[in-house]
Amino acid sequence: MAMRLSEQQREAALAQLDGWSRMVGRDAISASFRFTDFNQAFGFMSRVALMAEKLDHHPEWSNVYNRVEIVLTTHDAGGLTDKDIELARFISRIAPDGSMAAL
Repeated sequence: MAMRLSEQQREAALAQLDGWSRMVGRDAISASFRFTDFNQAFGFMSRVALMAEKLDHHPEWSNVYNRVEIVLTTHDAGGLTDKDIELARFISRIAPDGSMAAL
């Protein structure tokens, strides 16, 4: 089982993840993305889904037309772990420039 990150590890990881923020009231991080249209948003989600399967670590997310909201936490560890940071880094790498939106 993955171990939860310490406060120091959490802060260091978030400092390197532009656009991701800690959620109030949850041991999780979140980000919001806006795309040109539904097709682009769905394509992005498909790429994330393939990596999530590979990592056996799945996001909480929602999609409305061209917006995708993502929450990452490791449920069986009760909070944020390296798995979340790894998936967040992948998501940030594949997101088109300018798609991250303020929450």
